[in-house]
Amino acid sequence: MADNVGTFLAKSTVRAADLEHRRKINFNIGKYDAVVPMGKAQFNDVDLVRRRAKNVKWKALETLDQRLEEFEANLVRRGGNVIWAQDAEEALRAIGEICRRHRCKTLVKSKSMVTEEIHLNRFLEENGIESVETDLGEYIQQLDGEPPYHIVTPAMHKSKEDVARLFTEKLNTPPGLSPEELTLVARERLRAKYTEAEVGVTGANFIIADIGGVAVTENEGNARLSLSWPKVHIVVAGIEKVLPSIDDLALFWPLLATYGTGQKVTVYNSIISGPRQPGEMDGPEEMHVILLDNGRTNILADAKARESLYCIRCGACLNACPVYKNIGGHTYGTTYSGPIGSVITPHLSGLGEWKHLSHASSLCGNCTEVCAVKINLHELLLKNRYDATQEGHQGRAERMAWKMWRIASLNRWMMNSGSARIKNWVVSRLFKGWSAHRQELQFPAKTFNQQWRERRRTAEA
Repeated sequence: MADNVGTFLAKSTVRAADLEHRRKINFNIGKYDAVVPMGKAQFNDVDLVRRRAKNVKWKALETLDQRLEEFEANLVRRGGNVIWAQDAEEALRAIGEICRRHRCKTLVKSKSMVTEEIHLNRFLEENGIESVETDLGEYIQQLDGEPPYHIVTPAMHKSKEDVARLFTEKLNTPPGLSPEELTLVARERLRAKYTEAEVGVTGANFIIADIGGVAVTENEGNARLSLSWPKVHIVVAGIEKVLPSIDDLALFWPLLATYGTGQKVTVYNSIISGPRQPGEMDGPEEMHVILLDNGRTNILADAKARESLYCIRCGACLNACPVYKNIGGHTYGTTYSGPIGSVITPHLSGLGEWKHLSHASSLCGNCTEVCAVKINLHELLLKNRYDATQEGHQGRAERMAWKMWRIASLNRWMMNSGSARIKNWVVSRLFKGWSAHRQELQFPAKTFNQQWRERRRTAEA
């Protein structure tokens, strides 16, 4: 726990003081803020749309076991294969077996946060398989040896000049290329990989129970190429991604586009419901869907925390969070950053080691305000704090400090005793945990009781 907390505090201290980083993030989030209202304009009542989406996710999660079995039956009927993975190890083992069976040397992969969660690229590299990220932002991050910075826009923290320098360093391109030229370079290099790859891996924005389908949303077309060119298509999806019906996509696709990028609908929206069928000209020969738990049933078992599984990974809460804007995505040290990451990571990876993320919040409620499916994120952050306290995930010094504070704050004589100067010294100097990363507390020169008595005397006079 100390390592995670210490690393977080060290990184956040450095990043919060990095004005150039803040400029880039504010610039990119500013562009997002400018276009989201345009996407919202397609809805007559956007709040009603959000409530309906939340109700659909509620229905799906309350009947999750039935929906997943329905999905499996329908996919298998069309020749697909479903693999149930309890944790990351089981998921990686299954992917490794598929790759070995097909003697895979090159694998193409579209953007997927759940594959980042199980560290798929590292696993493939250790097993001698070249894994190529085909999303432009993910490709940039892979070249730089970094994980995604943001759920939707993985290279948000890089300027066009940064990317140009990276391409020059890694790909020997001429310096100072424009964004258009950089995109063409990446396109040329990635196109060759699609034809070389034996296996393609994608995530799933949604898995559709009533047709046994996987819905994929994108803007570049790289996911379509990743799942259709190689002979084998592997989908890795969290079990919470399920929707009851294909009809629900009419609601969720525009909602995800609006809150994710400000579009009315993304450029490419695909539904894959099995491998190539008889008489079809293209598509993979095999399709495997790995349904990943990896701690999600821990959240499902908690009646209050379950709401966090409604998340559709639009990234809106990250863009709205004042903490994220200042410390950035990599500082969190986990796959899912920002408010949603701070809510779910302690449940997925251990409350004792990750409880500090739930304290990395101003509790302003802006994350809840912008959530596409109206998750009460700030309340869930408070719940994590409460659970951590109830389970005893506090240091001895912290417990003693809060105990003394409680005794003093509930005792009027103690609150009125001593000068403001002494109180300031006790809180800001004796208990250094508060002032280490915050402005020192300043008690008023006069207590509330003193001010009350003075005002009453003035009024009576």
